Amino acid sequence: MTTTVAPTTPSVSAGGGDRYKWVALFNTTLGVLLVSINESILIIALPDIFRGIRLDPLVPANFFYLLWILLGFMLVTAVLVVTLGRIGDIYGRVRMYNLGFAIFTVFSVLLSVTWLHGAAAGAFIVGMRLGQGVGGAFLFANSPAILTDAFPSNQRGMALGINNIVGVAGMFIGLVVGGLLAPVDWRLVFVVSAPFGILGTAWAYLKLKDNGIRTPARIDWWGNILFAVGLTLVLVGITYGIEPYGASAMGWTSPKVLTELSTGVALLAAFAVVETKVAAPMFRLGLFRIRAFLAGNIASLLAAIGRGGLMFVFVIWLQGIWLPLHGYSFAVTPLWAGIYMLPMTGGFLIAGPISGILSDRYGARPFATSGMVVAALTFVGFDFLPINFSYLPFAGLMLVNGLAMGLFASPNRAAVMNSLPPDQRGAGAGMSGVFQNSAMVLSMGIFFTLIISGIASVLPRSLYGGLVAQHVPVETAALVSHLPPITSLFSALLGYDPIKTILGPAALAKLPAHSAAVLAGRTFFPTLIATPFSDGLTLAFTFGAIACALAAVASLLRGKKYVHAGADAARPVDVAPASAEVEAPVSAAAGHEVASPHDAEVPAVPTGAPAGSAQVGSALER
Repeated sequence: MTTTVAPTTPSVSAGGGDRYKWVALFNTTLGVLLVSINESILIIALPDIFRGIRLDPLVPANFFYLLWILLGFMLVTAVLVVTLGRIGDIYGRVRMYNLGFAIFTVFSVLLSVTWLHGAAAGAFIVGMRLGQGVGGAFLFANSPAILTDAFPSNQRGMALGINNIVGVAGMFIGLVVGGLLAPVDWRLVFVVSAPFGILGTAWAYLKLKDNGIRTPARIDWWGNILFAVGLTLVLVGITYGIEPYGASAMGWTSPKVLTELSTGVALLAAFAVVETKVAAPMFRLGLFRIRAFLAGNIASLLAAIGRGGLMFVFVIWLQGIWLPLHGYSFAVTPLWAGIYMLPMTGGFLIAGPISGILSDRYGARPFATSGMVVAALTFVGFDFLPINFSYLPFAGLMLVNGLAMGLFASPNRAAVMNSLPPDQRGAGAGMSGVFQNSAMVLSMGIFFTLIISGIASVLPRSLYGGLVAQHVPVETAALVSHLPPITSLFSALLGYDPIKTILGPAALAKLPAHSAAVLAGRTFFPTLIATPFSDGLTLAFTFGAIACALAAVASLLRGKKYVHAGADAARPVDVAPASAEVEAPVSAAAGHEVASPHDAEVPAVPTGAPAGSAQVGSALER
């Protein structure tokens, strides 16, 4: 038996309440920005971190640290967002958000103070990154729900748009920040978050209020455990699937990977069954019967897969081929890769808020759908570029891709949150977070697999021929050419010269001076890998275009503009009545927008009724 706790916000003047919603926007946006920056900041900073702790990440025994330092934060965040969002629904979203800010800040400080070296330092950083990810999950899970509580439905597109787009842009900003700070001192990559975290924690504690509807309930332990373990196994399986296995270039046939994936899927299926049996489930699967929620999350997953994979592909393309061919040493390519990708970030920041504001008036479907169509076309455009492209058309396509993704992201997030019952916003936001954050790990697995599939059959022959032509002994050339292709890709990703790293200084010293200079130069590896990498790019861009096209279809099928009955039940009292929100038809009895009878074939809920858990079933689209 659950009882609904009404919003605790006192009556305030119009000016005071109006100020509060902006405080909520700026604070939650700071939190999401910090988390998203920390998701990507290590991609560029890893070489300096590993040098700082005296650990070679390319030694097979150390590959564990490379993968988990890079992906552990994302994995923990993806696994915990639903659980922590549901806990926010029960105990208060602001309370959980404040706790998350504090946890995130503490682990940011701890990450910067390690005195260890070697494998011990690697294990310490992995552990602290996992703890930092827990704090990030608290912030990700509750910030959209806090904003949805603070803003009326006719302003949520703007508010959630700013919050979401800044978060997405933070993924690209992190690349540049990591590249600037790590060469100075690798600890700065972690400690830079601390002062902002302290500010955000104090600010949130003093100024944020729990305006949301709380539904006290017992925690669904079985559901939480099954979901967390199942999703962890699936994401870990994907992570290790990109590792070599035996004679295979990748590990998808490994019994360990297959066991992790199959067990994870089975546990998630068991989770779905449990959630239909318990009185207070962690997540109400019936929410997926709301068309706007289901279609929006499917579109979000597909878009995030395309966006995340594109970032990894560009980093490898720029660092491994284009930048060295244009005179940059491998050591500085991580920083410059982040700088050259800034047009995409600019596109996000321009289109996101504008499309969010427009979607408040016209609904999400036209903007989100057209954004995904344009994004799919940019993937096709990237495939037509030569490997050694001119930067201007490349930057133009990145800008258009950023605009398209921004056009999609803000309206889609607002539509998803508007479709949720007020007492389920935390869990619903968490589920949306699972789709987005899992997509980062999933996209890395997919895009690395496609790239390696494209180069695995060609690279060994090209590498062998190129090494022998430079007087490398046949036995050495044969051994090197049969190393897993991912070794070369990760060398480029980390800013190392792949040939110098694979051959080693001792082997280069035995070669004629001219041959050693050629092999150690900036052009040998990029020229060697260009053709096979082009084949992999075609596969990756084709997949990205298909993913975005399917996201456009899902977005188109979301239905017309839909706002859940009681959508403004938890907002501050000073906001204008919902009846003046938009030009769409409004149900006089329910006070919520319905574009047509087919978009909300449900009984009307009286405006003054509490938006408790009993409303969930009545609001579902059939």
